Amino acid sequence: MVKAIRVHELGGPEVLKWEDVEIREPGQGEIRVKNKAIGLNFIDVYYRKGVYKASTMPFTPGMEAVGEVIALGPGVTDRKVGEVVGYAGGPMGSYTEEQTLPANKVVPVPPSISPSIAASVMLKGMTAQFLLRRCFKVEPGHTILVQAAAGGVGSLLCQWANSLGATVIGTVSTKEKAAQAKEDGCHHVIIYKEEDFVARVNEITSGNGVNVVYDSVGKDTFQGSLACLKTRGYMVCFGQSSGTPDPFPLSVLAPKSLFLTRPSLMQYTATRGELLETAGEVFANIASGVLRVRVNHTYPLSQAAQAHSDLENRKTSGSVVLLP
Repeated sequence: MVKAIRVHELGGPEVLKWEDVEIREPGQGEIRVKNKAIGLNFIDVYYRKGVYKASTMPFTPGMEAVGEVIALGPGVTDRKVGEVVGYAGGPMGSYTEEQTLPANKVVPVPPSISPSIAASVMLKGMTAQFLLRRCFKVEPGHTILVQAAAGGVGSLLCQWANSLGATVIGTVSTKEKAAQAKEDGCHHVIIYKEEDFVARVNEITSGNGVNVVYDSVGKDTFQGSLACLKTRGYMVCFGQSSGTPDPFPLSVLAPKSLFLTRPSLMQYTATRGELLETAGEVFANIASGVLRVRVNHTYPLSQAAQAHSDLENRKTSGSVVLLP
């Protein structure tokens, strides 16, 4: 038996229960991993609330962890016991001391990167990679808008986009977060509680608008984000921390011939090759100093409920890691 967080009913942070669970032995093509660090992501909140549906009830949340391989199932030849590996994006169930995983879903973590750093950046870093490099390819001369620029993904988007030669505009909620966004390579920071971000973007871009908006906030910012785009601009809506955007007629996109996409990491790391390439680029950018990862908060795994509460109440910035 090992300890894990279990969800028996959907709801607030209080539904996260610390319990004994049995972990099955690895089967064909699987490995067993003893977790060293577990990444907390907003998608965990979506599953806990029922915005996204878990396939079983009860379930163990969590989409990201780094740990040590402690057992190999039959047919696993490319992993070894004692190796440190990470995974992000599925299967769900990382809020546990140990777990059994498909060997083809994990990637080796370079020894130069600590488990806490790796667990805090795999899902968010791979998300930043596909958003900036593939969903819309950011290039020198582009102007981009990042909503929630001091959040886990937002912080990495700002650093990476700056290194690609883009002009980065970011929105944040407080002066403290504005200072962090500035440090992360935001050329223009908008404190949206004090200013109208649409008017400010219009001013910054001399009325031209931005090439792309990366929006993980959803409902509260969706219409404003669309208004910030230039002709043929890309609206990349990759989350909904404030709730799902209201339905709208497709004709809203017509006056500026806008593109709209709602991407997810799983579809961009569907093959083993895509997964290794995406993770490899993230680790390389950490090694070269392009990405500075901020693990600003750590909690014992048993206190996952408190971590969720703090994340939802905007008390955190950068990355949050749970330690078994």
